[in-house]
Amino acid sequence: MAHDAGDGGVELPPPAKKKSPAEEEAEKRRKKLTPGSLMKSIIRSGSGDATPAEGDQVILHCTTRTMDGIIVNSTRREHGGKGIPLRFVLGKSKMILGFAEGFPTMLKGEIAMFKMQPKIHYAEDDCPVAAPDGFPKDDELQFEIEMLDFFKAKVVAEDLGVVKKIVEEGKGWETPREPYEITARITARTADGKEIIPSKEEAYFFTIGKSEVPKGLEMGIGTMARKEKAIIFVSSANLTKSSLMPQLEGLEEVHFYVELVQFIQVRDMLGDGRLIKRRVVDGKGEFPMDCPLHDSLLRVHYKGMLLDELKSVFYDTRADNDGKPLEFCSGEGLVPEGFEMCVRLMLPGEKSIVTCPPDFAYDKFPRPANVPEGAHVQWEIELLGFEMPKDWTGLTFEQIMDEADKIKNTGNRLFKEGKFELAKAKYDKVLREYNHVHPHDDEEGKIFANSRSSLHLNVAFCYQKMGEYRKSIETCNKVLDANPVHVKALYRRGTSFMLLGEFDDAKNDFEKMITVDKSSEPDATAALLKLKQKEQEAEKKARKQFKGLFDKKPGEISEVGVESEGGKDVGGAGGSDDATSADTGANTMDSPTREPEYAFEEERPGLLGRLWPSARRIFSSLGMNRCTIL
Repeated sequence: MAHDAGDGGVELPPPAKKKSPAEEEAEKRRKKLTPGSLMKSIIRSGSGDATPAEGDQVILHCTTRTMDGIIVNSTRREHGGKGIPLRFVLGKSKMILGFAEGFPTMLKGEIAMFKMQPKIHYAEDDCPVAAPDGFPKDDELQFEIEMLDFFKAKVVAEDLGVVKKIVEEGKGWETPREPYEITARITARTADGKEIIPSKEEAYFFTIGKSEVPKGLEMGIGTMARKEKAIIFVSSANLTKSSLMPQLEGLEEVHFYVELVQFIQVRDMLGDGRLIKRRVVDGKGEFPMDCPLHDSLLRVHYKGMLLDELKSVFYDTRADNDGKPLEFCSGEGLVPEGFEMCVRLMLPGEKSIVTCPPDFAYDKFPRPANVPEGAHVQWEIELLGFEMPKDWTGLTFEQIMDEADKIKNTGNRLFKEGKFELAKAKYDKVLREYNHVHPHDDEEGKIFANSRSSLHLNVAFCYQKMGEYRKSIETCNKVLDANPVHVKALYRRGTSFMLLGEFDDAKNDFEKMITVDKSSEPDATAALLKLKQKEQEAEKKARKQFKGLFDKKPGEISEVGVESEGGKDVGGAGGSDDATSADTGANTMDSPTREPEYAFEEERPGLLGRLWPSARRIFSSLGMNRCTIL
C-alpha cells in the first residue's frame, strides 16, 4: 500500500471489479487444481497464436485412454467412435474441469495429450457432467484432444442446441421474425461431413412460423441480417420435420450453411392475423429509426381495394386525385386507424400491401360511398416522404406558445369528434415539450403556467370520457398541487369523485369552489344538485340490494340483490336513466375549446365500493354498525 507523503493520507487501490456468477464458479473450481493433477504434452503443434476465449465455440475430437494405453472411448471412427466431433461453448457449456482449463491453452489444429487425476475429470466433487456408463472415473486417465476449430459463437438456444458462426457479415441490423418471408440459399451436412442438402444456385423460399424448415434453422436465421452468410449448428432436439427436411432419422446434429439473400418484412400489426402489412419494395434508411414513428406530415400514394372476388378498386390517388399524393398529419385521426398504424412503420420510398379488417378500416371512419359496411379492404401504399414536426429549439417564447396552441387546437378537434385517446395524445405531447421550456420573466411564467394547467385539465377530461376516473383525479391533483384553489381543477376532480361514487370527496370539492370563487357558485350549485341526485339513486339501489336482509327470523338465510321487477335483477350496477343527459352548468368550466356538454356516465367498476357510503348509513339507522350476512 502506497503512502502520500504530502498529506499523510493513504492511496487506496481501485475497487475490485465484481465477478459474474460464472467467473466465481470457475475460480472456485480452479482451486481444486494441485501440482501434477493436470498435465499437458503437445503431440502436434497448431497454427497461429490465437487460443480459444470465453464465448468461443470449440470443435474437437477426443480419445480417452487409461494409463496403460487402453482406449476407453473416442469420437474417432478408427477407435470405435461415430466420427462426430464434440462442440463446447467456453463459459456456457458444462464440461469436466480438465477441459475447462485445458482447451483455452490450445492452438487451432493442435493435438495435445492431457493427463488428469480423477478429481480433475468425472470424479470431481459436484462434477457438472455425468460419466458415461462403465467409465473408469476413479482412475487417472489420458485425454487426447485435436482442436479442429474455434470461433466466436452466437448462442441462439439456451440449451446450446442452436449455435451460429458468422462467415460473412450482413447489411443493416434488422433481422427477420414471424411471419417474415425469407429467401435463402441453404446447404446442410451432418456433423461428420455427410451432405444432406446439396448446394444449388436457386434459393429456397419460406415463411417464418409455418414450420417449413426445421425449428433450429428457423431460430438461427432469425438472428441474421440481409446478405449475411453463416453456419448454424443444430442439435437433434431442435430438428423438426419440415418440407425442407422430411427425414430426420439417425441425425444427431446438422450443420446448415446459409446465405440470407433477402427477406420481406411482414408484420402482424394486431397479433391476431387480421391487420397484416407486407413490404414489397424496400425503402431507404434503417428500420425503424428512419420511419415516421412520431406525428409527422406524410405524403403517400395509395390504391384501395375491396377484398372481394373482383378486388374492386374504390379509390386510387393517381387516378382519382389528379395524380397528386394524399397529404395528412399522423396522430390526428385523418385516415383509418389501420392505415396510419402501417404507414408509421414504413421507410421513405417503401411500398407495402396492407390487408385490414373493417373495425380498423372504414367501420369507425367516414366510409367512401362504394365501400359497404363491414368490408375488409386492401391498400397498396407508397410512402413518398414525410416531414417531422418543427423542433422547438431556438424558438422564442411567443413562437413556442403558438406551436403549442396549434397542437392543442388539433386535440380539441379530436375531442369534439369523440377521439379521446388521440386528443389526449396531443395534449400529452405539448406537456412533454413543456418540460424543456423555461420562461424568462413573470409575465411569460404566468402564461406558461396557465397553459400547462389548461392542458392537464384537458387530459383529465379525456380520462373522464374514457372512464378512467382515478387517473383523471391524479391529473387534476397536478394542477391543485401548484394551485390549491384552482376552481376548474376542483370542478373536474369533484366530477370524477362523483362518478367513482366517492360522494363525500366530491361534495368537498364542489363546496370549496364556492368558497374560493363566488362566480363559480352557479356551476357548483348545479354540481351539488346532481351529486344529491346521484346519492339518492345510490341509496335507492342499496335499499333494493339489501331489502329483506333484516326481515328474516334468527337462523333464516337472507339473500342479497335478488329483488326483481318483471323477472329482471335490479341488484346490478346499471347506469342511471340520465346517463347521457347534459349538465349545462359544466359549460363554463375548463374544456377543450368551449367544453362540450358534460355527460354523466354511470356504470363503474366495484358496485360495493360505489354503494357502501349509503349502505353504511342504512345500517346505522337500524342501530347496527356492522352487518353479517349468513
